[in-house]
Amino acid sequence: MEISQRWFLLIVTLVVSLLLYLLAPILSPFLIAALLAYLADPLADRLEQMRLSRTNAVLVVFSLMLVFFFSLLLVLLPKITHQLAVLIRQIPLALNLLEQQVLPFLQQYLGLDIGSFDFAFIKALIKDNFKQTSSLVNDILAAVASSGLAIAAWLANLVLIPVVLFYLLRDWDIMIDKIKQLLPRDVEGKITDLARECDEVLGAFIKGQLMVMVALGVVYSIGLWMVGLDLALILGMLAGAASIVPYMGFVVGIVAAIIAAMVQFSDPSILIWVTLVFMIGQALEGMVLTPLLVGDRIGLHPVAVIFAIMAGGQLFGFFGILIALPLAAVIMVFLRHFHSDYKQSALYDKDPNQEKPAEMDNDPQQETSQLPDSDSRL
Repeated sequence: MEISQRWFLLIVTLVVSLLLYLLAPILSPFLIAALLAYLADPLADRLEQMRLSRTNAVLVVFSLMLVFFFSLLLVLLPKITHQLAVLIRQIPLALNLLEQQVLPFLQQYLGLDIGSFDFAFIKALIKDNFKQTSSLVNDILAAVASSGLAIAAWLANLVLIPVVLFYLLRDWDIMIDKIKQLLPRDVEGKITDLARECDEVLGAFIKGQLMVMVALGVVYSIGLWMVGLDLALILGMLAGAASIVPYMGFVVGIVAAIIAAMVQFSDPSILIWVTLVFMIGQALEGMVLTPLLVGDRIGLHPVAVIFAIMAGGQLFGFFGILIALPLAAVIMVFLRHFHSDYKQSALYDKDPNQEKPAEMDNDPQQETSQLPDSDSRL
């Protein structure tokens, strides 16, 4: 690659990054639509192989996605609303459990001094915060309801996602081909190979990890429902969502489930069944779900996942959280190639004697003997 081409690609990358940063507040619906289009494109391609036109294939995929999301919304929304109400009612019970059982246990066996804990003040503070939160929510809802512009913007984003999704999905292969044709000819092969590897990593991570999260959420929800927890759906969804970081779903889910079980049943024996549910879920994740759906092609360390999510949120807000993990997976591919090139370069292992092998092999006396004598030069 020539110097001018490198500068050109660097300038294009900087300009695109600057535009993404400046336009971040309005990019969320486009990003969500692009993510859905990326996930649905393989299915549309398979339907095309079954002799459907691209438009008809996209219509079939688009209809299936709409039916799925609306069905999921109709089924889950009432249950989530009910369990949120149950959760709010159980907060005072959780405080009583902490005051009457947990902290006395810690004081007896660990020597913890609980005299400084003023539970009356804590309860009053939480109660006041709930009142303030409720008032704040009411004020926000009233302001939104009185603002036709805010409602119009929200509805526009809601309608924009399926519209952008349809057109992106219909023209996905065409856009990829046009981008490929714009690449400089001498680096088109290398960039295509990098893009193909990035696609494999993204496909393995996004598709596989989302399926693992959904599967774990279902397993945890059904298991906790069989145990009898009122908050089974919320706790299962929480554990499934936290599974984006390895072992995080298990830790967050089992801690929250233990607290909910003790508040609801006040029977320590129920903890055995709660622990069994999460052990089964963790075993399924490690031995079945992750090897089958994700594999070992990603290579993102759990610390890197946490850092990527936090950095994306800090830099770009909600938009940054959405792109954090896919971008981290792509950066990992480039770093892998950079690492390989660096290990093979002179910057990593340059032998100062390698360039002059003759100086080490030749004997100085032999070099002197090979010089022509003065008589022969005369």
